[in-house]
This record gives sequence, C-alpha cells and structure tokens, in this order.
Amino acid sequence: MTPEEFRDAGHQMIDWIADYRANIDQMPVRAQVRPGEIKNKLPTSPPETPETIDRLLQDLDQIVLPGITQVQHPMHFGWFPSNASLASVLGDIASSGLGTIGISWESCPALTEIEQVVCDWMRQLTGLSEQWEGTIHDTASTACLTALLLAREQASGYSQNAGGLQSMSKPLVVYTTEEAHSSVTKAALLAGFGKRNLRLVNHDITTRAMLPEDLKARIEQDIADDFQPTAVVASVGSTGVTAFDPVAQIAEITSQYKLWLHIDAAMAGNAMLLPECRHLWDGVEAADSISWNPHKWMGTILDCALFYVKDPEHLIRVMSTNPSYLRSSVDQQVTQYRDWGIPLGRRFRALKLWFHLRLDGPEAIRNRLRRDLDNARWFASEVAKSPDWQVVAPVTLQTVCIRHQPDGFQGEALNKHTLAWVDAINQSGEAFMSPAKIDDCWLARVSIGVETSTREHVKKLWDLIQSSAVQTLK
Repeated sequence: MTPEEFRDAGHQMIDWIADYRANIDQMPVRAQVRPGEIKNKLPTSPPETPETIDRLLQDLDQIVLPGITQVQHPMHFGWFPSNASLASVLGDIASSGLGTIGISWESCPALTEIEQVVCDWMRQLTGLSEQWEGTIHDTASTACLTALLLAREQASGYSQNAGGLQSMSKPLVVYTTEEAHSSVTKAALLAGFGKRNLRLVNHDITTRAMLPEDLKARIEQDIADDFQPTAVVASVGSTGVTAFDPVAQIAEITSQYKLWLHIDAAMAGNAMLLPECRHLWDGVEAADSISWNPHKWMGTILDCALFYVKDPEHLIRVMSTNPSYLRSSVDQQVTQYRDWGIPLGRRFRALKLWFHLRLDGPEAIRNRLRRDLDNARWFASEVAKSPDWQVVAPVTLQTVCIRHQPDGFQGEALNKHTLAWVDAINQSGEAFMSPAKIDDCWLARVSIGVETSTREHVKKLWDLIQSSAVQTLK
C-alpha cells in the first residue's frame, strides 16, 4: 500500500469509525454470536491477492460488529468502564502510523521523553509528590508482576544474580485479600513465590477492606514459623465491589517490617484526578509502587497503564539488560525504558495519553467523572428505597452492587434468581452487566462510567432491571 492508497483507505476507515461511534447506541450491547460462528464465516486459507478496503469494511459490518460486546455503548454497565476517547484514538493512530520502535532512547528520543512528560503530568493531576517517577505498561497486571519482582529482589538481596529463589533459606511471602484482582495471584505465581506462600488476609465483612490487625498477626506468625514476609498488595478499588484497603494503616505495618507495598488502583486510580476522592488512598506516599489504568474510566484507549516507583535505581537494577547492540554514547544521560519493565521493545503509548490530555483536557475529564459519581449515587438511592432490593456493598465510587431478594428466596434459589435476571438482560442486548459473588452469594454489579452514559441511560437500566427481576419470578 502506497501513501496515496493509504490516504484514500484511511479516509474511509475514519469515516467508518465515526459512523460506528455515532450509531453505537442502535446496536445490541452484548455480542450476538455463538461460539465458532465468526470463525466459520472466515476463509480457511489466506488471500493470495490484495482485496479492497471496501470489502474489508463490509466484513467489519457483517462479521466483526456482531461479534463485539460494545463496551463503548451507553448501556454497557459491566466489568469496569473501558472508555476509548476519540481524542486518544487519534493518538493511537499516530503511534501506529509513525511505526517507531522503543528499544532505547536512541531508537526514538521522542517516545522516551514524551512518556516522561505525560507520566509526570499524570503524577501532578493525581496529587502525587515529586518523589514518584513513572512509566507506561500495557496493563496493571504487568505492573503488579513488575512490582512483585522488585519486592522479591529487595527481600532476597538480588538473588536473581546468584541462585535465585531456590537458594533462599526461607520462603518469601506475599499478602493480599480475596478481594484483590486475579492478576495479583497470577503475579505472585509468575514471580516465583508459589501459591502456598500467598496469604489472603481477612477483610471487613461490610467494606471488604483488608484488616490491618489481621495482616500484622499473619506477618508475625510467618516470622515465628521461619518464613520471610516480603510484600503486600493493597487494593484501592477492588474489581468485585470497589473495596478500598486502608493504605495508611497498612503502610505503617509494611514500614515496621520492611515489606514492599504495592498499590493496585487499576480502575479507582482514575478517581484521584478528583481532589475530593484522594482520601481514598490516604497514605499512598508511604508505598513503594503504584499502578492504575487511564484506559479504564478516564478513557485513554487501551492499553495504557501507569506504573510509578519511588526508587527507579532499584527498578533498573532488577530489570536492566544492556546488550552491546543497543549501547550508545548517551546512555548515562537518558532514561532507557527497556530497563523499567519486562519487554525490550515498546509502542509509542504516550501519544494516546498526550493526545487525550491535550484535545479533551483534564477539566472535561473531571466533569465526566463527577457526572458518573452523581449517577451512581442516584441509582443506589433508587435501589435502596425499593422493596425487595438491596445495595449490598458501600457505594464509594461509580460501582453499585445490588441484589433482588423477594420473600422466601435464600441460598441457591436466590443465586439462581440473580443470575437469571442478569442473564436475561444481557441476552436481550438492551444492556449489559456483570455478576459477581461475595460470600458464596451472587450479586449484580452496575459499573457506571461509559463516556456516553447519561442519567437517562441509568434510568433506563433501572427500569430494565426491575422488569427482568419480576419476569424471571413467573
């Protein structure tokens, strides 16, 4: 494809995307396909000759769109907000069009230095002090793994340069709660701690937040049992019910016992753009690392996860590789982001965040977040005052966890009823929610935060929920 052919095809592609976004509310929210249906519509062999952009766009309409659960749809209330602002889409297109390789500062100085600047912008926008330095990962899952690798090497005296964990005389232990994201368990396993050395600290039965007194007791018991406490992963806005672990109290304990403290604020970190929400991670300045995802509620298109540390030298010592073919005369003067994470190469991710902040502006983003918080409070109040309905977890941000419990419904019967009415809504394509389970009892999560979701959409969802719950009782 020549630049001129690209220009013509690109105009058509941009028009297609603009039309798609303009008309997304006319589509079913949930993907309307069966397993294997899309695959069976595709040729079994690759094309031997070029096809036209018109043919590709036709297949986008007829094959791809039916196979997408539309997370940009204003009636999407599942999982978490995964906004992809069109301003950031332009940045992503610029990144792809430039086709840079971020394997060193020399390979793309602009990539490195714009990433440094936007990470510092985000530090300022979330109220973090100047002691933090950041980089952009693909997801908070990768950031959590990186954090636990840093914790492992701190606790083991850089054992990776000798015999690794196999040479350690004591098992290294990580602490979190069952409310933590599944990626925390995966990170602990991949970092070599082993499942037997992952402790699930008890949580408050109402808030689902980690209990500091139980954390301290488990640490002391592990010390007595000749284990080596190593790291705590605290959730600032857990996935299930948006629980907030008490960071300040946890930090006092990790400081006392010299444990690494990682703050996983994947979704809720977006709320820290609002000064009135920053009390939710009070004590964060005492942590060792933080991660959160602008590609969630804030709306910078995936993948864009921020990872901050206070000690970049430790990060570099753990993650650094310095092959001869990447050395240059400026190595001592510049940041080499290949030494700040797992992959060698990286995309120019900073452009999408740069475009988003410059074209939309932080104040517009803050206004939208406040709108969503207000809509969540309204929705929760409607549920709470309705007979047989319950708000089953504190509504701290934009996620509202609810349950319909008619007289006589308990245990398995209640679980079946909950899953039935949620599934009926999802299958209809009119809206989408994701259920979750706490204490062996299912609930429905209403995660409010899609860029185009207004109060009218939330009202429509509440009508659908009430109707579906009644219909499934018949």
